[in-house]
Formats: sequence, C-alpha cells, structure tokens
Amino acid sequence: MPSSVIRKYYYKPELQVLTIIYVSGAVYDYLDVPQDVFDDFRAAYSKGVFLNKNLKPYYQYEKKS
Repeated sequence: MPSSVIRKYYYKPELQVLTIIYVSGAVYDYLDVPQDVFDDFRAAYSKGVFLNKNLKPYYQYEKKS
C-alpha cells in the first residue's frame, strides 16, 4: 500500500542505516537499525504506523540537509 507520509526508503545493511524520504521532501537517516527490523518495516501494511511505533521511539535519527 502506498504511504501518505513516506515517498521512498533505502536500507544500507553494511551500515544498518535506514534512509527515509518523506512526501514533504525531508530526508532522515535512522541509525543502527538491524536487518530484521528493516524487514519488518518493509513488510508492514502501514509503513507510517510502523515508523511511529517501532522506529522513532527506539532508534536515533539524523535529518539530512
């Protein structure tokens, strides 16, 4: 299902970095995200809900310029 919040996302397994590009154009890197958590994110019916419940509260993130 397309997300109303997330435009695209990329995962770098060697760095465990999940990059999320929001519909607004903002880009964030979520740090130290294990492969299994990314796999759950990718499989989630609502990526926005998963992001808010399972990523934002537990993983550090940085806004990219």
